[in-house]
Amino acid sequence: MDKILVIGALGQLGSELSLALRDIYGRDNVVITDIKEPSGKLADGPSEILNAMDREKLFELADKHQITQVYHLAAILSAKGESDPKFAWQLNMDSLIHVLDLAKEKNLKRIYWPSSIAVFGPSTPVDNTPQNTIMDPNTIYGISKLAGERWCEYYHNKYGVDVRSLRYPGLIGHKAKPGGGTTDYAVDIYYKALEEGKYECFLSENTYLPMMYMDDAVKATIDLMQAEESDVKVRSSYNISAISFSPKEIAESIKKEMPEFEISYSPDFRQKIADSWPNSIDDSSARNDWGWSHQFDLDKMTSEILTGLKPLLNNQTS
Repeated sequence: MDKILVIGALGQLGSELSLALRDIYGRDNVVITDIKEPSGKLADGPSEILNAMDREKLFELADKHQITQVYHLAAILSAKGESDPKFAWQLNMDSLIHVLDLAKEKNLKRIYWPSSIAVFGPSTPVDNTPQNTIMDPNTIYGISKLAGERWCEYYHNKYGVDVRSLRYPGLIGHKAKPGGGTTDYAVDIYYKALEEGKYECFLSENTYLPMMYMDDAVKATIDLMQAEESDVKVRSSYNISAISFSPKEIAESIKKEMPEFEISYSPDFRQKIADSWPNSIDDSSARNDWGWSHQFDLDKMTSEILTGLKPLLNNQTS
């Protein structure tokens, strides 16, 4: 039986992915870790406190729980990383190297590490960005993710580590608050719509970015990790995509459910980051190699999030 360690399990992606993994592999076979104690459903199962940069503790927990797979999700994201670039580099890089070393030295079955569209930059083709293309990131987050892709492929080629990765677009969900990314407007807008009936967006109205609903992101991650090793042909990181839209279009989608909703625009430093990223992604390699397909379009996602958020927000105010 596989024993899975999730690092950074309380983040936006980790909180939902961890629950999905427990549904598949069993509660007791998925050990979640973060820098604080879990709560709610995540507390119902094995957990440990772990600073992702603590190599010794990582190796100790792998032995303690007889870990066979690691999902390493801990990172400082794009907008937050710009406020302390040296720390963001240290956390993002050191933690990945520790996990790759763990896989090599303990002969683990499989490793997952997420990359991002932040690996692209101003010189990258913006429409249907190819799997292999110019990559000149201009944020410390993107620089660390590009370096991480090279480390992953190196450990696979040099040491045979079965490491797998996806270049996530902006991820949108409602079960955990966003963690400091440039695409976070597309999460926050739903909260503000229900709480205040209006939203001031930090990007301009026609800024197109690739996006994905969290259910699709979880599905893509698990599909990749369960794929046959021979089907995984990209060992840096796979382009992955679902939908692309602008702040204006997501506002129009919300207005279909909430006609009184209002949006205004006040672009800040995150606009420059967004402008360096693609409008849309070519993910044909993932679709051809291991059968990736998405399930949510913009309106379906909007309906799902607003329906899911209403009881959560009502509980907070009651």
